[in-house]
Amino acid sequence: MVGKLASGVFLQIPVVIKILLSLNRFMDFRTHIIKLFGIFSLFILSTGCPQMQMPGESYSEEFKELNKEERTILQSLKKHIAFLAGTLGQRNMFFPKNLESAAAYIEKSFRAQGYKVSSHGYILQKGFSSLPSGSKEHVPRNIEAEIPGDVYRDEIVLVGAHYDSVIGSPGANDNATGTAGLLEIGNLLSGKKLKRTIRLVAFVNEEPPFFATKNMGSYVYAQRSRERQENIIGMISLETLGYYSDKKGSQKYPFPLGLFKPDTGNFIGFVSNLRSKPFLNDFIKRFRDLVEFPSDGVAFPQIIPGIGWSDHRSFWKFGYPAIMVTDTALFRYPYYHSPEDTPDKIHYDRLARVVSGLLKVIEVLANEPSSSNF
Repeated sequence: MVGKLASGVFLQIPVVIKILLSLNRFMDFRTHIIKLFGIFSLFILSTGCPQMQMPGESYSEEFKELNKEERTILQSLKKHIAFLAGTLGQRNMFFPKNLESAAAYIEKSFRAQGYKVSSHGYILQKGFSSLPSGSKEHVPRNIEAEIPGDVYRDEIVLVGAHYDSVIGSPGANDNATGTAGLLEIGNLLSGKKLKRTIRLVAFVNEEPPFFATKNMGSYVYAQRSRERQENIIGMISLETLGYYSDKKGSQKYPFPLGLFKPDTGNFIGFVSNLRSKPFLNDFIKRFRDLVEFPSDGVAFPQIIPGIGWSDHRSFWKFGYPAIMVTDTALFRYPYYHSPEDTPDKIHYDRLARVVSGLLKVIEVLANEPSSSNF
């Protein structure tokens, strides 16, 4: 009953915001926001917030030495990140040659793994006249590789990561780590027989000025998937995966989550909206069962800062269940969106353990006899 009540109240938050905005002539806007989050905090305290209760138990022991397979994964991740964030550096529509070089690198990597690769270019909608002249002629593109399922071919588990970096940053953690993870998952899945279709997609234009617009590569892709009536049963967005700390106080949160969550940034986070919570529950439960690595998760409305800050938001828009896997980015990583987001800042041993763990869960999802749970 509490869970249903919580969901009902959370779903009404956008309506509450609209009402508050309509009262703007009577009250300062900042007062509205303070009151809204005050009500939100009281609600969490009074219900125990089932949206933050995750199934299974997070790993709590010391980090163990990598095994042989994980050490191999580590070397592959290092290579990908060194090229994307080191050799190329900034890769976005303001540096179109680097962006295209990143796309070509991803294509080449997938092909070397034995995949047939598809490239989906699109024309930017109007409103970006500030782009350099060379950028205006560049056609941004999403890159796709796929393993067709042997049994449930029309059921698609989609794993995605954006390969562009924000303006002014080489983007090692954000998001060369996610792209490297995507490529390595593709490498380790290549040639395997799976019951369900696994689709691997590298998205372009996740970062500003395209974020939260129809020009995001993931928005274009999700819209196309809906138009084609594709049955994506779950989307997993890999977003900033490479920074961890065992120091107390190293983890921050958007208010009021810090009242209830651990303050040590040694875990991998799983995030969803309310509609995707069944998929989130299934994914994090399997991760905790299979992987010796700390984890935490939340399912909240998209209006909470950070909940929708990656490509999974585009799939929510078109009605698909989707989660973000993240080290929590700016809530932990001190070099977020800065020139200092370089390959030497990444904790490769923990990144390798996370990627290895995600692979295990994705394989289980691909071979699950029924998708009814997610």
